[in-house]
Amino acid sequence: MDLISNLAIGFETALTAQSLFYAFIGCFLGTMIGVLPGLGPVATIAMLLPITYGLDPVSALIMLSGIYYGAQYGGSTTAILINLPGESSSVVTALDGYQMARNGRAGAALSVAALGSFFAGCVGTLIIAAFAPAMTSIAFQFGPAEYFALMLLGVVCAVVLATGALLKAIGMVIIGLLLGLGGTDITSGVTRFAFGIPELSDGINFTVVAMGVFGLSEVIVNLSTPQGREGMLVNKIDRLYPTRAEVRESMPAVLRGTFLGSILGILPGGGALLSSFASYSLEKWIAKDSVPAFGRGNIRGVAGPESANNAGSQTSFIPMLTLGIPSNAVMALMIGAMMIQNIQPGPQVMSSNPQLFWGLIASMWVGNLMLVILNLPLIGIWVRLLTIPYRLLFPVILLFCVIGVYSLNNSVFDIWMLMIFGVAGYVFRKLGCECAPLLLGLILGPMMEEYLRRALIISRGDWSVFLTHPISAGLLLASAAMIVVASVPFISRKREEAFVED
Repeated sequence: MDLISNLAIGFETALTAQSLFYAFIGCFLGTMIGVLPGLGPVATIAMLLPITYGLDPVSALIMLSGIYYGAQYGGSTTAILINLPGESSSVVTALDGYQMARNGRAGAALSVAALGSFFAGCVGTLIIAAFAPAMTSIAFQFGPAEYFALMLLGVVCAVVLATGALLKAIGMVIIGLLLGLGGTDITSGVTRFAFGIPELSDGINFTVVAMGVFGLSEVIVNLSTPQGREGMLVNKIDRLYPTRAEVRESMPAVLRGTFLGSILGILPGGGALLSSFASYSLEKWIAKDSVPAFGRGNIRGVAGPESANNAGSQTSFIPMLTLGIPSNAVMALMIGAMMIQNIQPGPQVMSSNPQLFWGLIASMWVGNLMLVILNLPLIGIWVRLLTIPYRLLFPVILLFCVIGVYSLNNSVFDIWMLMIFGVAGYVFRKLGCECAPLLLGLILGPMMEEYLRRALIISRGDWSVFLTHPISAGLLLASAAMIVVASVPFISRKREEAFVED
C-alpha cells in the first residue's frame, strides 16, 4: 500500500500542467539531440544546467531526465534509417537496423525499437519505484567508510565494464582522479595544483570537461571523416508496424534486454551503452544460427539492444536518487542540478522531499508514453533535419557549446578549457580510449577523498575501520574480486571480444 500511496503522490505531481510541459520539452529535446550527430545528453544537459537556476526543482529534474532517456529513443532513428547512430548506445542497433531498412523493413525496425523501448522504460521505472525505498533504508546504514568503499567499487566497475582494453580504461580513470585533485582542499582550505591560475582555485569544472571530451570532440571526429554528414534517406518505409511473426520473434529479445539493462544500469560505469552491447552479445550467443544472421537484418538485433539501453538509462537513476552516487556522466550532471537547487543528493531526499522523489519517478512513465507518440509520427521530420550538411550544422553545435560553457562562470578561461579538453577528447578517441571512465573518476575522486579522510578522522587514523565494518569490508572484497576476475587472461579476452562487431 505504501508503494501505491507514494505513486499517487508522484502522479499528482507529474500530471500538473507545468510538469507535463517540462516533461514534453525534455522528451522533445532528448529525441532531437539523439537524432542529430555531434550532440548528446551529457553535453546538452551540461548546457542547460544554468537554465535550471530559474526553475523549481521538480520541473528542472523532470526536464533533464526526459532529455536523458529521450536521447536513447532518438539515437535509434538515424541508426536504423541511414546507419548513423545519433547516440553511442545506438551503435549496435545500426548493425541490424540499417540492414532491415535496406531490405524494406524500416517501419518494422523503427516500431520494434520504439515499442521495445517503451516497454523497457516502463519496467525500469517500476523497478525504481519498487526497490528505491529498500535501497534508501540500506543507505542510512552507510557511514564514511561504507561510502568510500562503495565509490571505490564504482571506480573499479568503471574500469572493468568500459569498452576497449583494460589498461586504457585504467589510464582514463587515473587521469580523471588526478584532475579531481585540483582546487581547494576541503579540510585544510589550501589551494593545490592550481599552478598560480586563479580560475583553477575551485578545481576544474566538471561541465567543461564533459562538454569538451564528449560534445566538442564529437564535432572534431565528425569533421575528420571525409564523407561528412550529408546522407539522406533513400529507402521507402513500406509499413509502420511489424507483422505478428516479427512481434513474436522480437518479444523474447525485448524481455531479455529489459532484464539485462535493468541490472547493468544500476552499476557505476554501466547504463545505456554497456546494456546495449551486452544485450547484443547475449542475443548473438543465444541465436547463433538464426536466419537472417546477426548483422544482416535480424530483428532481435534491434529489439534486444534498444530495450536494454532504455531499461539501463532508467535504472541508472536508482543509485543517484537513493545513495547520491552517479552511475554515469549524466547522473553526475543530475546531481549537479540537484545541488544547484540546494538539494543534497542521498537517502534523505525521499523523506524530506517526497514530491520531488516520487514526482520524478512518475514522470518517467509519462515521458515514455510521450516518446512513443513523438517518435513514430516524427520520423520524416528528423530525416529532413539530417539532410542539412554537417558543415552547416557543426557551427551551431559549437555555438551552443561555447554559450553553455561561458554562462557557467562568465569566464573566457572556461572556453579555452573547453577547447583543450575537446582536443584531448579527440586524441583519446583516436587512441581507442573511452572517455566515460575519465568523467566518473573526476566526479568520484574528490568524493572518495572526502569520505576517506572523514573515516580516518573518526577512527583516529585506524585503517582497519574499512575492514571492521561489514558493509565496507564486503564492498572492498567485491572490488578486489572484480579486479582479480578481470585480470584472468581468458576473461580479459572474452571481455574485449564482447565489444567486437562481426
